[in-house]
Amino acid sequence: DTSPRGEGVADDVNGAYDLGLGAGFYLNATEKPWSDHYQMYDYVVKELPALIEANFPVSSKRAISGHSMGGHGALTISLRNPERYTSVSAFSPICHPIDCPWGQKAFAAYLGDDQKAWQSYDASLLMAQAVDKSKQLPTLVDQGSADNFLAEQLKPEALEAAAKISDYPLQLNMQEGYDHSYFFISSFIDQHLEFHAKYI
Repeated sequence: DTSPRGEGVADDVNGAYDLGLGAGFYLNATEKPWSDHYQMYDYVVKELPALIEANFPVSSKRAISGHSMGGHGALTISLRNPERYTSVSAFSPICHPIDCPWGQKAFAAYLGDDQKAWQSYDASLLMAQAVDKSKQLPTLVDQGSADNFLAEQLKPEALEAAAKISDYPLQLNMQEGYDHSYFFISSFIDQHLEFHAKYI
């Protein structure tokens, strides 16, 4: 899910899609009122896997994937916890949130004004620092060339530049004519599943 659910969970006063219930950004919020429930990083890294493992006979091997803000989450979570995953993929991820309006708005609200706190949730910064080859994960990113958020919000060129710095195993595909929609995901999801299957 994108955000915590239930009564008493804070939301953007204007019901914006890019903050609050529409976008938790897969971080652990430190600022009120968000810090009471917006601990989506811990939910994905700790709570959800523990719940699944306690109730289903699952393999210890796992991969992670996401779309848009979820792609941002998949990238940052895997970069911070490489021992927990075998591979990572994303569709149209927010690659450099420190440098885009969506990310700046969310990080300021959830984490406050200290931009040092923001850095641990920025995939491009994390990937540039991920020089230990033993902790690098095979990473697949698909991005549509006709995505109306491409230049201002998503910034895949920053992730590509980061991968060159750390020699990270990133495969970034620019898919001609595709936008930000679920049709884009459905068009290439099979390739992502096949990608993950090679490592699980």
